[in-house]
Amino acid sequence: MNELVLGRTAPLQPPQRGREIYRSTKSYDHAEGLSCCFRQWKAFDSHCRFIHGYSLAFRFVFATYQLDERNWCFDFGALRPVKEWLKSMFDHTALVAEDDPALSHFEQLHHDGLLDLRVMPAVGCEATAKYVFEYVEQFLRQTTGERVWLESVEVKEHGGNSAIYCR
Repeated sequence: MNELVLGRTAPLQPPQRGREIYRSTKSYDHAEGLSCCFRQWKAFDSHCRFIHGYSLAFRFVFATYQLDERNWCFDFGALRPVKEWLKSMFDHTALVAEDDPALSHFEQLHHDGLLDLRVMPAVGCEATAKYVFEYVEQFLRQTTGERVWLESVEVKEHGGNSAIYCR
């Protein structure tokens, strides 16, 4: 798969008042096996500063003003590259923030073959939702042009905790 470059671009077709909008959703639940661990080093007064893990779930909300020739908002089959990217990012991996003071220790563990490291701008459910949103938004831009936009991404740590990012 070609790598998508995450960049700061304008959101795809923001909703306009008075226009009909079609929405569809796609979910990858906890059974997908997207089990990863986080370290939220800035959570000084919380046990979240320790390495801890989740089997993440994702929910995407897509929107369009115009259905395609099949009367679909978005072809879910076209999400195979996104699903593969989710697996590469969140399946048996360790997520560490790029500004984590212990990053060199994690890099050494990765080098030694003891963990599969993913360095992200920030770590946590909310930051992960934003990171995934930016990736999938770029994927949609490449796949549909301006016809479909991503309204939100929800990341669930478990049945009780989730975060939603939208623009």
